[in-house]
Amino acid sequence: MSEERNFGELLEEFEGTSVTIHNNAIVEGTVIGVKDSEIILNIGYKADGILTKNEYSSNPDVDLTKEVKIDDKLTVKVMKVNDGEGQVLLTYKRLQQDKMNKIFEAAMENKEVLKGTVSTALKGGLSVDYGEGKVFIPASLVSDVYEKDLTKYAGQEIEFVLTEVNPRKRRIIGDRRQLIVAQKKEQQEALFARIEPGMMIDGTVKNLTDFGAFIDLGGADGLLHISEMSWGRVEDPKKLFKVGDPVSVMIKDISGTKIALTMKLESNNPWVHAAEKYQKGTVVTGKVARMTDFGAFVELEEGIDALLHVSQIAIEHVEKPSDVFTVGQEITAKIVDFNEEAKKISLSIKALELENQNNADGDDAYEDEDLPDDADYVAGDAE
Repeated sequence: MSEERNFGELLEEFEGTSVTIHNNAIVEGTVIGVKDSEIILNIGYKADGILTKNEYSSNPDVDLTKEVKIDDKLTVKVMKVNDGEGQVLLTYKRLQQDKMNKIFEAAMENKEVLKGTVSTALKGGLSVDYGEGKVFIPASLVSDVYEKDLTKYAGQEIEFVLTEVNPRKRRIIGDRRQLIVAQKKEQQEALFARIEPGMMIDGTVKNLTDFGAFIDLGGADGLLHISEMSWGRVEDPKKLFKVGDPVSVMIKDISGTKIALTMKLESNNPWVHAAEKYQKGTVVTGKVARMTDFGAFVELEEGIDALLHVSQIAIEHVEKPSDVFTVGQEITAKIVDFNEEAKKISLSIKALELENQNNADGDDAYEDEDLPDDADYVAGDAE
């Protein structure tokens, strides 16, 4: 009988000190047991609280035995006072989510820039861990340009702002794009404030096309047209550059937000000393660069082409240059005309042949003939 009285007294004493709880109540518990699948908490109630692995964390790989230990204190939320087996079902994860929702709401209201780590990168967007919460950034809001593959962001720490916080629908939406747009606008304004035509500037090849290269100048892109890449003839920009190459260019013109660039500088202009090197009567050697029906253009050096008219190829009649030459072939000819202002040089092999013939016969040297009208060209006009 004394044992029964002692048990009754103990039960009465326990029930007298037991707290009253209800669903959604916030309570503090002490860890009294840890298993792989659950944590057991003493919450001061007549029944222990059970915190399952799924309600502790959203991470399925979490190891509860490493997360908590006996006598640790945890603040949790009551999901069910009686789970059907006389136990109190708790959640730690949802309580943290509630706290994060308040943090997210304040961050969105204050337009705060947040920084989190990308945990998952899918075709539709990025899942970003921020504190105990998760933010989803749709693919369209990841960047200011279309990105087909988002997997490169996995594990990266990125900045974003929030555009939607809806706890009921579990929608926490982030936006990285507007930060990039704002940053680029700021960089663009700073760039245009300091640049002017004639200024040299360093950049990086961003994109290549058939007509030129777009150069990233750090705030805006400039166009380096194919005709401005060299004093010589450029057939394909991709043979000169590749994406990512560092380049030094000169700003040729600024029109609104459009920047025209050039690599044709006075310091590398081959025509600066051309009058000294290519005087009339000089015998020169060059390579056939291209041909038309009326003549062949011969590259004397990069940026200087001369015209060898079809009538000046040989003493005998030549129908067209391609009957005699191939592109890349090296030839020797005499300069019969030099026009520095128009940047024109005319060549003649015929003149050399006649000189050699006259010298052999003891006659006077060959006198330059008037070239046909077709020889009145602008270097580089013919394709």
